[in-house]
Amino acid sequence: MKITIVTVSFNSAATIRDTFNSLLAQSYEDYEYIVVDGLSKDNTVDIIREYEPKFNGRMRWISEKDSGLYDAMNKGIKMATGEVVGILNSDDFYHRPDSLALVAEAFRQEETDAVYSDVVFVNPDNLGKIVRYFSSASFTPAKFRFGFMPAHPTFFTKKKFFEEYGYYKTDYHISADYELLVRFLYKFHMKTKYIPVDFMTMRMGGKSSASWRSRWILTYECIRAAKSNGLYTNLFLLLLKYPYKIFEYIGKGK
Repeated sequence: MKITIVTVSFNSAATIRDTFNSLLAQSYEDYEYIVVDGLSKDNTVDIIREYEPKFNGRMRWISEKDSGLYDAMNKGIKMATGEVVGILNSDDFYHRPDSLALVAEAFRQEETDAVYSDVVFVNPDNLGKIVRYFSSASFTPAKFRFGFMPAHPTFFTKKKFFEEYGYYKTDYHISADYELLVRFLYKFHMKTKYIPVDFMTMRMGGKSSASWRSRWILTYECIRAAKSNGLYTNLFLLLLKYPYKIFEYIGKGK
């Protein structure tokens, strides 16, 4: 089973080596790697060129203007030739060498449309310091109405479902990932499998948590996303998730 990994980059020189090295360390080798760069102004493209031969023909990349993160993700997915597709952000990395092997095994075990797992968040200045643990273990589609979703960076699905159900909606500023997961998992009832490990490391920060304004945009986009996919929610229900998030910082003991 060929897995396609898509990385979107823009001025990612400070972090993208970790991303590349984590993929090169994978024990599972039946993958292709697509990097979609948005005309970086730092030396990201030089690093991509440096690493390209290390992937022994499995890397393809472009560097061109795009209309934002989700547009770039869509470009990469459309370029994919693998049966299964996953996203690896340019400031994230796999901390287990068997990450892709776990994904492939989950798809082989039974009829599965998509898989997801857990994520650890680390201090960007100290990658050994885990500050948050995001578990997808208790997720059910009903929890979308409260703004909960499985860890999107660990979400893998078959390329055919993007072609059948649609790609990331580029008119969302922050929560196109939430909208896509609601559409795939709630509206179209995809069969999912949870992998009960954490295999993705993310640096703290990000667009959705950059400011209170970003959080409000996120919340109202979630309301819009739910409504457009036949799921009822409201502002009060979505705000209920924030007290729960405290336990992501203290609950795992990592």
